[in-house]
Amino acid sequence: MNNFVPIVVCADVGSVAKGNFGWWASTGDSGDRPSTLSRFIANSLSKGEAVAVGFECPLFVPLHDDETRLTSARPGEGSRAWSAGAGCGALATGLVQVAWILSAIRRELQSDVPAFLNWVDFVTEQGGLFIWEAFVSGASKGSSHISDARLGAQAFYKSLPNPEQANAVTCTGSIYSLVGAALLRSGWNSDTSVLEQACLVVKAEENAL
Repeated sequence: MNNFVPIVVCADVGSVAKGNFGWWASTGDSGDRPSTLSRFIANSLSKGEAVAVGFECPLFVPLHDDETRLTSARPGEGSRAWSAGAGCGALATGLVQVAWILSAIRRELQSDVPAFLNWVDFVTEQGGLFIWEAFVSGASKGSSHISDARLGAQAFYKSLPNPEQANAVTCTGSIYSLVGAALLRSGWNSDTSVLEQACLVVKAEENAL
């Protein structure tokens, strides 16, 4: 099981019209359109390859009982809270782009492929699509959106075979899974409990390029 190595992909979300979207894969492939990303992932899955795709935007947020903490940072985010500045912008953009990409992948597949937020389930299956969150900010950012995606993908690849040990953000209470909502909307999942499931968050190293 520890020898299982999927294709690792990361997308830096942003305005396509303004040239602010980029993706990179551990195969060396890259692009600046959601359509080329969805096609690459669909082609890889159709060949029986396992794919772990990360999106550089918040994919889940905490639901605190205390109303005064509803916009508090997730543990591990530090000063880069999901609810402030760049985090808010990435979250809003990711809401539509993640759902669009997941829907596009499904349309291009000829048969059903499972999608996972849980690493152990993904490894047990030895295939399918695993979704994680990339955290690329501050001194860890590159010179372009594709290079940011590359930094995110390389951080996840470096964490193999045990990316759970590299998980940088944890929420012990209730959460609202934005990627879970995207999985439901795009037809990858029909179990609403996915709305309460967090995903792995892997941070890029500072000045890794």
